[in-house]
Formats: sequence, C-alpha cells, structure tokens
Amino acid sequence: MGVAEADRIRARGLRVIADRPWADAMLDEAVAAVRRKVFEAGTMTIGAARGDPESRALRVEALARAAVGHSHAIEALTARDQANPDLWLWLGRTRVEEAWTIKPDVRARAVQARRVQAFQEAMESAGTPLFTAASLAPSDPVPWESIMWLYLGLDRPRKEKDAVWYEAVRRYPTLFPAHVARLMTLSPGWGGSAQEMLEFARQAVSRAPDGDPMASLVPLAHFEQVSAERSPMSRGGWFSDGALREVVSHSGRWLGSDGHPRSIEAHNLFGAAFYLADLRRPARGHLMRTGGRVSRLPWSYLGDPAQQFQRACGRLHLVAA
Repeated sequence: MGVAEADRIRARGLRVIADRPWADAMLDEAVAAVRRKVFEAGTMTIGAARGDPESRALRVEALARAAVGHSHAIEALTARDQANPDLWLWLGRTRVEEAWTIKPDVRARAVQARRVQAFQEAMESAGTPLFTAASLAPSDPVPWESIMWLYLGLDRPRKEKDAVWYEAVRRYPTLFPAHVARLMTLSPGWGGSAQEMLEFARQAVSRAPDGDPMASLVPLAHFEQVSAERSPMSRGGWFSDGALREVVSHSGRWLGSDGHPRSIEAHNLFGAAFYLADLRRPARGHLMRTGGRVSRLPWSYLGDPAQQFQRACGRLHLVAA
C-alpha cells in the first residue's frame, strides 16, 4: 500500500470488512457466491489455486467457513465427481469448521455429555473426506493442514498430531496455516506449554526469509500464552516488557511485505499487539495496511473481532466505518 493510498484511507476512514483478511478478488467473489448457495463457484476457486499451497489453504479455509451449515451441498457435488480432490478437501474442511461452531465450553461447570458427543461426531465426520483428498492429491500439503485442526479438535494423542504436522511440512515446509495449527497444538490452552510454543514460534521465524509473515507467529504465541493465563480478557497488561521487545524486534524483521496471501493477517496480529501496548504509531501503520479487513485472530482474544477492531481504530483515530 503506497503513501497516497494510505492517506486516502485515513481521510475517509477504514471500512471494516469482517472475517475476510485477504487481498484476493476471486476469493471475495467466491465467498459471496457460496453465501448465496452457488457452490460451484467455490469448487472453481479452490481448483484455480492448485500448485499454490498458501493461496489454496487460504481459499479452502475461507470457503469452508462460508459454507458452514451447508456441507450437505458440497457432499452432493462430491457424489457427482468423486475423483476431484478439491471437493473432498472442501467438504472435509467445512465439516471441521461446522464442528468448531458447536464445540461446548469445557470450562463450564456442567457440560452436557450429548453436546460433547455431538461435537466429536461432527469433527470425526471430516476425517474420511480429508484423507480421501490427501490420497487423491499425494503432493498437496493442504489436506494435512486441515487434518491438523481435525486432530486438535479430537484431542488425538501427541504422537498422532506430530505425524500429521510432519506430513504437512514435508510437502511444503513454510506453509503458514500449518505453522499456526502447530503453534496451537503446542500452546498451554491445548495441553502444551508456553515454553515449547514460544520456542517453536522463534525457530519458525528464524528459518523464514525476511519479509515472510511467519514473523507474526511471535505475537500470536504471546497472545495465546496470555489468553491461557487470564480471564476475563481486558485491554491492559497484555505483554511483559520482554514479550513486547520481542514483538517489536520481529515486526522490524518482517518489514511489512504485502505479497504473501497471509500478509493482512500478519498486519492484524502486529497491529493489535502494538495497540494493546499503546505503541500508537506502529499500531496505526499496521492497521492501516489491513485495509479494514479483520482477521479472527488475535481480535477474538478480546471479544467480537469486528467490534474490537473498530474500537482499536477509534482509539487510534483511524475511524472505522
């Protein structure tokens, strides 16, 4: 984003676009079409990203979320084209996303057994489509990234989670969403430890080239660590001085390159971290470069992502419309 464009956005205020953290016009159109129940548009959009794992993973994730509640329609398409790995992948990931929407809060005093069972059954239903997609496209890392979320939801043994992680990264070592899934797998909120999670994030960043949004794993890890330690969420006191220094350092290493499909998510992560630390200038810089496109993480740690993004923009005098 150039200076002139940034000035125009600042003058008119950011227009908030919730849950669309990408700069992909074809994906925008496909998400809108799927929400109108034109599911063929999703198939075409996923298929167009074959050979580009980062874009493919982003499109599968976004279109699965757009199709939540309608996996039966994708299943019908799959029945007519059973050799199409794109359809199996989309069906499996949609079932994963549908399961997450009914996940009971295990911290509640009494979680009804039937709700837990419903969640597990919904999550398990994603397994066959995802493994079918993996078998139909053996070199594709994206089914394995979705299987990582499946195994996280099912709380499979650590050895099995490790094996799926290996399958994803041996096919594409720098796949960003696979690293996010791995970070969550190692987090204290999911049975891991803060030490292991942070060490993983640091090592991943050290192996990534400058300009890669992998640097945003560091603020994500700190968000995840703090969210596992505190309740309820609040704006103040999120990061220790040491954590903040680390976030600042990695922001400088990233340098805000915008060519990666996940760059807008990275701007959300760094922008939110700087906003919470009251470092207003870098916070404004990163949030401006989102173009108003809000990612779920890290804003969901604070509450409703769109509302929290708007609140941050208001306090930073970036009026979000």
